[in-house]
Amino acid sequence: MVCTNLYAFCVLIHGSPPVWYETIPPSKSGVTFIHDSALSPRRYQPESIGPGVAVFDYDNDGWMDLYFVNSGVCDFFEPKTPVRNALYRNNRNGSFTDVTYKAGVAGRDFGLGVAATDYNDDGWTDLFVTNYGENILYRNNGDGSFTDVTKQAGLDARGLWTAAVWFDYDRDGMLDLFVGHFIRYDKTRERKCEYPDGLHYCHPMGYEPWPSKLYRNIGNGRFADVSEHSGIGVIKGKSFGAVATDINNDGWLDLFVANDSEPNFLFLNRCDGTFKEIGFEAGVAYSSDGAARSGMGVDAADYDGDGWEDLFVANFNREHFSLYRNRRDNSFSDEAGQTGIAEATQMYSGWGVKFFDLDADGDQDLIVCNGHPDDLIESINSSLKHKEPILLFENRTGKFANLGARAGEAFTRDFPARGLAVGDLNNDGFPDVVVANNGAAPLLLKHTGVGRSGAANHWVGLDLKGHSVGARITWSAGGIKRSRLKTAGGSYLSSHDPRELLGLGAATKLEWLEVRWPGPSKQVDRFEDVAADRYYSLKQAGKLE
Repeated sequence: MVCTNLYAFCVLIHGSPPVWYETIPPSKSGVTFIHDSALSPRRYQPESIGPGVAVFDYDNDGWMDLYFVNSGVCDFFEPKTPVRNALYRNNRNGSFTDVTYKAGVAGRDFGLGVAATDYNDDGWTDLFVTNYGENILYRNNGDGSFTDVTKQAGLDARGLWTAAVWFDYDRDGMLDLFVGHFIRYDKTRERKCEYPDGLHYCHPMGYEPWPSKLYRNIGNGRFADVSEHSGIGVIKGKSFGAVATDINNDGWLDLFVANDSEPNFLFLNRCDGTFKEIGFEAGVAYSSDGAARSGMGVDAADYDGDGWEDLFVANFNREHFSLYRNRRDNSFSDEAGQTGIAEATQMYSGWGVKFFDLDADGDQDLIVCNGHPDDLIESINSSLKHKEPILLFENRTGKFANLGARAGEAFTRDFPARGLAVGDLNNDGFPDVVVANNGAAPLLLKHTGVGRSGAANHWVGLDLKGHSVGARITWSAGGIKRSRLKTAGGSYLSSHDPRELLGLGAATKLEWLEVRWPGPSKQVDRFEDVAADRYYSLKQAGKLE
């Protein structure tokens, strides 16, 4: 039941206020995927890391499909029954159909994360899967199937790969690829962390860091390894989440990388094919007391509406999460305490995260999923839990209020969560959420379309065609001007719906909409009197369709 009248009336008649999200069970969704973490008595490190999930439209029918990553055969795991990734086609009626084998995307090696994009600009969304082993580049054939083109593309390096971010760092019009690397690892390098009750997963602090990769798209489906030349691969880290954004509004995409037990990296784009790592001087590398924290999930957005990109990092328990406000001089201040984030996250270990407009009021709200990586943590620490809650925060003029049970029944329960992706699965203009759980079934959360007052606000959906990462979207609704930068990556091992949902509040149209496209063209497309509550697609220098 969804209340459409005033909030107070709903409470009076039905006894409880409307909630933001309802859980869609497998019996309705048809999503029967269950992640196999490869849990073993030995507790090998990769078992605790995945999985990720992608929300993307693989068949160009205008409806978002789902891709879940699973573990697989590796040097420490030989499954007793076959383990595979899963692609689900959206049936446009609230349910999904498993088309994995038909599409040819079952995966190989030990899967962890996924990033979806159209890397070859043919109009079809491709998939890049990060693994412990060799990564996979699946090229979309445009007929419902994919081809593994990893080796031809030059992306077959082996390692323990995590985040993948597609972005045009050199502004040549082709999407390049950052691939984060966690620790230097194979079965022989596993450490032993033994407690009275047995072996536990070891803290990453005891493992050797390793450099990540940057691949430049050189066309014809091939990539060149520019890790050393660019400066990205010169520094060793323990990378988990990564997001491409523009921290100084110079029109060139920078890269923020969260490291676990190592200082975070902030790679500032020098506009000449190289990056300068400025994490320390920017104030995002360490905590306020000078300690490297356990960064996992990340995101970037302008949460305070000043036109400059801010940064978020989900950390380990007792470290509190970081909300870095942009000072507009290539430095940041951690506002987690002042905004309410620190107190709400102090005891949790955070992974997938996303800034998004929950209530279509035009500002950026926040969701983050959590779970302690040690499944046996409760046996040695009574104050911590393996499964932890999902937190939904409403942005209230720059302060974040944890909605708790008001968010929905799922937010009263605990999960072994890792990846998180946000997307509009039923094209109603309200953002749904998919959470990928470690060693368990995923969670599908459907937005009810109900606001805090019990009535929905209005929205405009925008699907920017072509390479649009770095585009600046500006709009006016009800006389209020707002803007948003289209970023890439973010969350943890996951890939979001690429469409942008613009909140209008009570307004029923946009007075005007402006898109400033990325790259040297400086193309600006502007439109007047844009009707609300529908999706539009837009090509550079094109028309709203």
